[in-house]
Amino acid sequence: MLGLPALLRVPCLFRLPRLARLPTRLLAAGLVLSGAAHGQEVVNSNIFFKSAEAARQAVDHYGTYDNREELERIQDIGYRLAQESSFTDYPFSFYLVDMPIPNAFALPGGQVFVTRGMLDLGLTDDMLAGLLGHEIGHVVLQHGTKMKKRATLLNVLSQALLVGVIVSTRDSDRDPGPAPVPYGTRSEGADRVMGAAAAGIVFSELLLRGYSREFEDQADDAGVRLTAEAGFEPGGFGALMSLMNIRLPQSKEYGYWSTHPFFDSRLRAALVREDLLSKQESTPADAYRRKTQASLLTLAREKESKKDRESKKPGEEPDEMIEFLQDSAVTAWPRSTEAHAIRLERLQAGLDQELENNRLSRDYGQLISLYRSELERVEALDPQSPHAVQLREALTGFDETVAEIYPIAVEVFRRGIYETDFLETFVSNYPDADELAEVSLALGEAYSRLRRPEDAVSMLLRAWREAPESEAGERAKRGLLILTPTLQKLGALQELASQAEDPKLKALALDRLAESIGTFEALSNGAEFLEKYPESEFSEAVNERLDKLAEDLYGEALLYQRIGDQAKALERIQNILTNAPLSPVASRLRASAVLES
Repeated sequence: MLGLPALLRVPCLFRLPRLARLPTRLLAAGLVLSGAAHGQEVVNSNIFFKSAEAARQAVDHYGTYDNREELERIQDIGYRLAQESSFTDYPFSFYLVDMPIPNAFALPGGQVFVTRGMLDLGLTDDMLAGLLGHEIGHVVLQHGTKMKKRATLLNVLSQALLVGVIVSTRDSDRDPGPAPVPYGTRSEGADRVMGAAAAGIVFSELLLRGYSREFEDQADDAGVRLTAEAGFEPGGFGALMSLMNIRLPQSKEYGYWSTHPFFDSRLRAALVREDLLSKQESTPADAYRRKTQASLLTLAREKESKKDRESKKPGEEPDEMIEFLQDSAVTAWPRSTEAHAIRLERLQAGLDQELENNRLSRDYGQLISLYRSELERVEALDPQSPHAVQLREALTGFDETVAEIYPIAVEVFRRGIYETDFLETFVSNYPDADELAEVSLALGEAYSRLRRPEDAVSMLLRAWREAPESEAGERAKRGLLILTPTLQKLGALQELASQAEDPKLKALALDRLAESIGTFEALSNGAEFLEKYPESEFSEAVNERLDKLAEDLYGEALLYQRIGDQAKALERIQNILTNAPLSPVASRLRASAVLES
């Protein structure tokens, strides 16, 4: 029988949402077949692709933090530091993930991550340089492959690469690998559950696997030196440590301190280094970023060529690593022709997919938003870019199409024979239409029938606020008053409690929210509430309820583990780690995984 720590080491499979692959021909111009020609050679493809696959899954698991300004700040500072490292074994890539816990980590192949929670601390450029310099130091000094623990970081990456060995959804003849199967062949659903649970564990280990005192000291020293050489104040790292000492609890179970321990000695050493180093003249990293992009695109091209040479199985999806490398290359140097071409190709893929829908169910509003965002990006990077012309022409075409089909959409709505997706696209395509309140009301009522209470609340609120004195507005308000006492979703209740237009509805929502906080059963309900309303007066109570629910789920996981139902045990473990990552139970699970490695 597997113990829980053994369960935590089951490999996993995650898939990114489908994106268009850029044809090789669009990348061929100006590229050669070896990154070495650009001063960046992948000296160990095994390490690089293990790291890249783990990075791809980390982005998928946590999601990207959609903040273009902060992402570009990380790229600008990170590549200025990387340039000064003279490190050519692997190309560096920097990622910003949507994780509330303040942390940063690096993979041996040059992938460096910063979490949203870290940026929420309000880091200055000098502090961020100190942070990124430290992580770059770990890569340059190859600490990820030199750890003395029995399960090194490289071994954790190997787990991440065992995708598909036991999780088989397409090929039933694939070798099931070393993982035991307690009761015959597992179902596809059980495989997915086990894969999802293992993915959470792999990245929990990546985020919780601290380095030795010696390695931390070495990375600190290298990082502070890079910071000064790249034109930042060397005192930024000490300032960062002091800030986190104030803002974060120094617990090995919390965020940065779990992966970067030994605070006191590190801070003292940082103050000494600060006196010995001085800020140097800043050197732009544009050329270095172009070389990095060329290396990443070359790797993507080589991988695509290799895939084309290999036999493909019918219905096999494209290699997601190719797309991931392309995305990393775009971020490395977004100003290049290749980067613009990749982004346009992705937009075109989205358009092609939307055009497969019925004419009146096409979400032109979303397309317009995406194309406008891309136009703003292109104009900011290069106002004279020919790609801007293409984007403007596309937007003009969208505006003309939307105006053309508007009377038809209104006629369909008035006839009253339509489906929910028609209402959704109407709201998206015509946000200023005279009929918006009525359509929002109809959509809110549809969501209520479909048992989508949060969506129903949002649409009914929109209808009410759009035209409060109209018949649609009055119906929407009555709908909210009827819906509120039955709502289970804490986020929807908080949204109603936050409105100020109607005191009666506010009081009703507050009463229901206070009642539900002590009785809600789904961890995801509390997690979603805290994600959306972290400063709510009810946050502490929600956290307490999450801790209790996590403890109960842990007991269920132990029970299912004892009777040999590993899929149900892992399902509960994943639920805990995903929705209650700061709970005491989650800390025990992660500690068990590390200690038993």
